Amino acid sequence: MSAEATGRAPIMPLGDLVRLYLSRSGKFGEPVALSAFGLTKPETERLFSGYDEDYHISRFFRFTEADGEKFSINGIPVTHVSIDAEIETIL
Repeated sequence: MSAEATGRAPIMPLGDLVRLYLSRSGKFGEPVALSAFGLTKPETERLFSGYDEDYHISRFFRFTEADGEKFSINGIPVTHVSIDAEIETIL
């Protein structure tokens, strides 16, 4: 695998991310602060930006900006994410 490909590899598999999201939210569709995922700011931005670039995955993510620590997800400031239950169709 090239260095470029390694740099783009997600630091957390999607299934693990969804399980972590559910442990924080209690159910699909609830906003969770990006800071609640326990990653560093660069890790959080890289992880969510990477998934946001994949149409088959990003259509299940809803990013919002509210009170809290701001993160840049593909250049857009956001604080929270909610995930639609339909993401289970691709897990």
